[in-house]
Amino acid sequence: MSIALAITLSAIAMTLIVGVRYLITSGAFALATRAKHPGLYSGLDPQIRREIWWSLASAAIYGVPAGVVAWGWQNRGWTRIYTEASAYPLWYLPLSVLLFLFAHDTWFYWSHRWMHRPKPFRIAHAVHHASRPPTAWAAMAFHPIEALTGAVVIPLLVFIIPIHVAALGLVLTIMTVMGVTNHMGWEIFPRFMWRGPLGAWLITASHHQRHHERYGCNYGLYFRFWDRLCRTDDGLGDFTRERARAAARRQRGGADRRDAGRAA
Repeated sequence: MSIALAITLSAIAMTLIVGVRYLITSGAFALATRAKHPGLYSGLDPQIRREIWWSLASAAIYGVPAGVVAWGWQNRGWTRIYTEASAYPLWYLPLSVLLFLFAHDTWFYWSHRWMHRPKPFRIAHAVHHASRPPTAWAAMAFHPIEALTGAVVIPLLVFIIPIHVAALGLVLTIMTVMGVTNHMGWEIFPRFMWRGPLGAWLITASHHQRHHERYGCNYGLYFRFWDRLCRTDDGLGDFTRERARAAARRQRGGADRRDAGRAA
């Protein structure tokens, strides 16, 4: 098999993995939303279809660089990913996860803040903010330009920061779960994670909800460090209004069905 074909197949495989991971994770949390808050996504079917379409397009953009790097790691020894736990002290395992998360969060904060400048927002980031309110399906609903800014981070970091393959898997899991749960429209995590002292530094759905309400604040992904340091932290959002809107959509839908029945 030629190198070009092998790299292409690796990129295709990673695209499928990213796409399926998105569908399974977002689908699971969407089902959890239906069970916990019935009707919260009522009337949002066209929006959800759009979110899924943009997210699957983003999966290809995320999958290609990941596939190239994965091939290079397995066949050429590229990257600083290691498989032997003894290669570094055990205390380095959790440290490497934190380093990856902090580096990713730093990149996300500044690129996200840049995306809110008028021209980048109009060209690209408006796609993500077209979800009003965002749902569990919106985690990867990005314009290709925005998807590209997010797709390069982890593939670049594995060339810089040593990390065990299992620790890298944990980083990717946290990235996926946080990306989805931050957009669900309700808090799935315990209260201490978003209201207590820990919540003063961690980002969950309540914090990101405020970003989708007011735009010019709360730009982080995992941590509130950069928001607090740069004075762009505007506290926690309130889900009450979105639930009221969901109730109104259900009422309108019921009225429309009754009107259609009378007309028939």
